[in-house]
Amino acid sequence: MLSINNLYAGYGKVEVLHGISLDVPKGKVVTLIGSNGAGKTTTMRAICGMIKPQSGAVSLNGKNVAGMDSHRIARAGLAHSPEGRRVFSTMSVRDNLTLGAFPRFTGARPKGNIKADLERALELFPRLKERQDQLAGTLSGGEQQMLAMARALMMNPDVILLDEPSMGLAPILVEEVFRIIQRLKADGITMLLVEQFAAAALNVADYGYVMENGRISVHGAPEKLKNDPAVNEAYLGGANKH
Repeated sequence: MLSINNLYAGYGKVEVLHGISLDVPKGKVVTLIGSNGAGKTTTMRAICGMIKPQSGAVSLNGKNVAGMDSHRIARAGLAHSPEGRRVFSTMSVRDNLTLGAFPRFTGARPKGNIKADLERALELFPRLKERQDQLAGTLSGGEQQMLAMARALMMNPDVILLDEPSMGLAPILVEEVFRIIQRLKADGITMLLVEQFAAAALNVADYGYVMENGRISVHGAPEKLKNDPAVNEAYLGGANKH
């Protein structure tokens, strides 16, 4: 589904990613954990086309999309819920969601039943349903995060990148976000999850990668990572457990 092979990327002359490789199989949730500055968000940006990789492959459904413009990668089936939310603040919640389906209206993505998917998104995120006519800029941070996730879902993508969905949220909203991720997983949605709460991420994931200084230091099934003394000490000791 999504496969990253020997990816190098960075900003200008500063190389941040030093040859990382990871796989996100169809219908699975894979998490990428690590400390601030490890290169997690750079990985997401390189995958989705926000920055151009220096070398390496990003394979989506067997097609190498590395270096392609982000809108072309989106059309190929990759949706990105970015760090920092980035909703369209002067548009309503419902219009934000409809805009998420734009590639389906243009024929760039399989159309399906957009109206039914919109109603499903609102059912999945009850807070958004209550505020569907409200301007997105007037939502709380947690509600904007849910809107960014729901908007990514509206593209009917093959893979969703979730970059720090719990960042800056109150604990009760963090729990709600992870409940929603669990429901998406149950529906067979393929996801790559970058998350600061390593314990919560490993609880929902099928497989995990630990990133240190732009490299993958260890990877494996969640239980293996939870039982790894170094991972436990660095990322799980003070993590917010759910």
